[in-house]
Amino acid sequence: MTRGSPTVSPRAVVVTRPTEYEALLARHGTRQQARFFLEQRGRALPEVADRHARREAALQTLSSALPMRWRRTRVDRAELDRFVFGPEDVVVVVGQDGLVANVAKYLTGQPVLGVNPDRELHDGVLVRHDAGTATKLLAATVEGHARIESRTMVQASLDDGQRLLALNEIFVGQRTHQSALYRLRWQGHEERQSSSGVIVSTGTGATGWARSIARQTPPGFELPAPTQTRLAFFVREPFPSRATGTGLQHGLVADGESLEISSEMNDLGTVFGDGIESDRLEFGWGMRLTVGIARNRLNLVVG
Repeated sequence: MTRGSPTVSPRAVVVTRPTEYEALLARHGTRQQARFFLEQRGRALPEVADRHARREAALQTLSSALPMRWRRTRVDRAELDRFVFGPEDVVVVVGQDGLVANVAKYLTGQPVLGVNPDRELHDGVLVRHDAGTATKLLAATVEGHARIESRTMVQASLDDGQRLLALNEIFVGQRTHQSALYRLRWQGHEERQSSSGVIVSTGTGATGWARSIARQTPPGFELPAPTQTRLAFFVREPFPSRATGTGLQHGLVADGESLEISSEMNDLGTVFGDGIESDRLEFGWGMRLTVGIARNRLNLVVG
């Protein structure tokens, strides 16, 4: 099915975040001061500047290849929570894999094309394409010919109506290094726990944080695939005591199921997604959280 319409031309929304070079200039003011800062730490400015130049070259390739009739705009990661995406948008993420996760929770089905400007720096799990390939895929996406991979997302919902979406994982715990105290309910079982927090991961997140945690599980426990409609949860370092147990340490949450957590923490209880602690839900004493598969999905252009 074609995404475009006779009256509304497609819009390419290019999402970026500041490179290390841009961040250094913003912090230190001049190139000379940035150079001095890096040299004091055993690094060289040309290395950082070259990586910035590769990102800029990828952006230029994309810009010059877009059809003249297309609308276009560029959005910084810090502006995502204020930007309004339209149904005709094709989202082009230029940068690291984590930037795709950052943008996914603000979308409602728009296709996302990940562009890797520096294969020596970024793994390319979600940003799979170089700029040259991406320009061809943009037209195919609008025409409905591109191959789209629909990836599962996770949703955390508080009993007061607040919710949080994530592509990789949801973390529930304390904002400090204190133990988190809560009640966990899953598949008819309930347990009061004290731990370093609970991670609920999608299949996409199974290549990151959850992968290292899963190594501590018994043989035979398999993380979900990115397109599977199920989640994996892990309790980090549960502490056994007279008042807390360790019976519910990990499991798989199927479509239609949910993990329920009731907070017994003070005002430092928190819920955040994809490692973005600044975009969090407060999870104080007595609040109830439900974590399950989100209706929203990431539509990732893969070829």
